[in-house]
Amino acid sequence: MFVVATAGHVDHGKSTLVRALTGIEPDRWEEERRRGLTIDLGFAWTALPSGREVAFVDVPGHERFLGNMLAGLGPVPVVCLVVAADEGWRAQSGDHRDALAALGIEHGLVVLTRIDKARGDVAEVRARVRRELAETGLAEAPMVEVSAVTGAGLDVLRVALDDVLAAVPPPDPGAAVRFWVDRAFTVVGAGTVLTGTLPAGTVRSGDELELIGADGARRVTVRGLQRHGGDAAEVGPVSRVAVNLRGVAPEGVRRGDVLVTPGTFPLTAVIDVRATGIDPDHGVPEWLTVHAGTAAIPARVRPFDGDHLRLTLARPAPLTRGDRLVLRDPGAHRIVGGARVLDADPPALRRRGDGARRAGALAGLEAGEGLMAEVERHGAVSRERLAGLGFGTVVPGGVRVIGDWWVHEDALAEWQLRLRALVDELHRTDPLAAGLSLGAARDALALPDPSLLRTVVDGAGVESAGGVLALPGHRTDLGPAEAPVAELERRLASAQFAAPEADDLAALKLGTRELAAAERAGRLIRLADGVVLSPKAPALAMRELARLPQPFTTSEARRALGTTRRVAIPLLEHLDSRGWTRRLDAGHREVAR
Repeated sequence: MFVVATAGHVDHGKSTLVRALTGIEPDRWEEERRRGLTIDLGFAWTALPSGREVAFVDVPGHERFLGNMLAGLGPVPVVCLVVAADEGWRAQSGDHRDALAALGIEHGLVVLTRIDKARGDVAEVRARVRRELAETGLAEAPMVEVSAVTGAGLDVLRVALDDVLAAVPPPDPGAAVRFWVDRAFTVVGAGTVLTGTLPAGTVRSGDELELIGADGARRVTVRGLQRHGGDAAEVGPVSRVAVNLRGVAPEGVRRGDVLVTPGTFPLTAVIDVRATGIDPDHGVPEWLTVHAGTAAIPARVRPFDGDHLRLTLARPAPLTRGDRLVLRDPGAHRIVGGARVLDADPPALRRRGDGARRAGALAGLEAGEGLMAEVERHGAVSRERLAGLGFGTVVPGGVRVIGDWWVHEDALAEWQLRLRALVDELHRTDPLAAGLSLGAARDALALPDPSLLRTVVDGAGVESAGGVLALPGHRTDLGPAEAPVAELERRLASAQFAAPEADDLAALKLGTRELAAAERAGRLIRLADGVVLSPKAPALAMRELARLPQPFTTSEARRALGTTRRVAIPLLEHLDSRGWTRRLDAGHREVAR
């Protein structure tokens, strides 16, 4: 499946040639047929001698319809440049050549039409065309002489076109979809239909896509598909496609809107680009129109140097690194040049000299440093975002892959240092605190994704337990509570089961926070009902209970331990919970064997 766009000066026979090759009238409007002048995009299709199916996008040649022409060329990878043999190179031939150069189109052929009207040898016309195309991707394109009226040369043209298409690199049917809309209309009984060229990816009936337009983005569902006039369950690249959408009004869709695979192409309104084909005598105006795909978007220009620009678009568009754009001066009705997107998510420029520094950075992006610079700038970037920005899959040195995130090693090291400093500061200011909670750590570090915290913790020299982070050994440092806890330990050492009363704890100034810190440090244990004992108490209790006749009652246990019911009951329940004792009924227990 292939799609070819026509190009060339007005009235040089583009539509006539498409009609002769396909048998389909590409001019859709009555006015076009009446005036013999193509105004908008036309479409036709046929099969070549090899069996290859090819669709044609026929574009207008008149300068007044330059925007329509660019909408037809934008998404199409192959071109058929038409020059009338009896007239030769003309003004719009140059405009169309500049558009082809700006888009970086390298596959196509030149057709010298109206050969039946040419007087004598057309060698001069051929030579002029070669000179005009010398600096473009079509410099070596095959050139065929035809007459669409008499049919002369059409078979040769079909074979030549077959050869050109055979050399076109195959598109990726598994790629994300980015389908630029060139028409939107209503079909009775079907609803809204969008047409365009699918350069990569595959669209299937029932797919959920994202429709991006001037009013923002919304999810839509593919109700049906057509290709070359017939229904299809799925369509792959490169194809002319009609997409029937469910629940979308045609007045809500316009040329330049885009259907994309959800979550694959980040929207951007600011892009840094390398300019191409700029005439130094004219330069670049402050305002121009950026043509991307089928869209025409006003943009403000900020030059950095002779090669690099920043374009601020009037509305966001799903552009990515490597995209080719056409820059047009709408006032002068001329193509200023082209541009290749280097950065679809550039940094803000606020300080004096940022423009000059940015020019140097963009030169580095062109030298292949783009992915590393993107990861370094953000610290961590998701794999999905990198793909949406047009970067490859080779991991550069200095970058760690953590799950779905690419993390700059310097950023990781900085996060780890900051985390240790945060934990250390908390210990100094609040020694009784268990440590820094995981949530507080995430918020303080402003990590782009919670999944990165584990790797940060692992290299920060901190310990994680119970949902908090602490420095090693912190749990033995009780700060102001050290002295009262030591006094309580002394008392319990002489009477292990004589738990202090609430008044005793208050006199020692041991409240909930102090006791919790002591328990985390392994200095005390807290049982139910505010009973505080030594950590050795459970083991010592088991020694005494094992000496009792089995089973034993709560009263027998209380007497063996020399304590009160206030202590005995929660202590026995604690032993039950650890599986050291087993409760037989309401009044009896036994030591578990």
